[in-house]
Amino acid sequence: MIRFTIVTVTYNAEKTFEATANSVLSQTYQHVEHIIVDGASTDGTLQKVESYRKQSNRHASHHEVIVISEPDQGIYDAMNKGLRRASGDYIVFLNAGDAFPLSNTLEHISQKINQEEELPGVLYGDTDLVDDNGNFVAHRRLRPPARLSWRSFLRGMLVCHQAFYARRDIAQSTPYDLYFRFSADVDWCIRIMKTARHQQLSMQNLHEVVANYLNEGQTTLNHRASLKERFEVMRRHYGLIPTIFMHGWFVVRRVFQH
Repeated sequence: MIRFTIVTVTYNAEKTFEATANSVLSQTYQHVEHIIVDGASTDGTLQKVESYRKQSNRHASHHEVIVISEPDQGIYDAMNKGLRRASGDYIVFLNAGDAFPLSNTLEHISQKINQEEELPGVLYGDTDLVDDNGNFVAHRRLRPPARLSWRSFLRGMLVCHQAFYARRDIAQSTPYDLYFRFSADVDWCIRIMKTARHQQLSMQNLHEVVANYLNEGQTTLNHRASLKERFEVMRRHYGLIPTIFMHGWFVVRRVFQH
């Protein structure tokens, strides 16, 4: 059976952690490892994490919960800690406030994977944006392509990080680059896809919403710095001229949309 590792990074996430924890706890699929990497929170986050761990142990569909709490060098350092500890076939990052849309989301995903052939390098799906109360706000504007390749992200991050499942062997050999503070997830996804292509592994579109994303993360709060980093990520992978051209197109498109 396919085993999923969910990595949740927290820091003073007392108000948002429960939505994520309840979402994982409600999953009907049993082969789940949930790694919570906390950056030594000073609020009530760890108490909620411990309560969730105990509740999961009592739950009928018991999921293994692993907790790490110590200072880190930022969110991507914490994500690397989760990567190193993971033991599932696929790894997905679901941070505090993010959630699965349905209790059988992982069940659906597992059923769509052809386990008789070599496991796909990447599984990916659609994303909905939700507010602080978990209410639907909108479908994510950027939509996954029918066929995904590492070149797809030249047109923007078409697959949300929370809807991007990387095969563990690839993910663990491709840690997040701590040079980037806000856009290492974009760089990581591109490098994962490059490795999958090099190994001639498929990337499978799941054709359903697989993540509800709380749209108030570090990227939103640090928008300008994030845009500068994304330009650098794209320049590294696609070259300067294509990156300049596509950013020019983004500006023109935004003008016409308004």
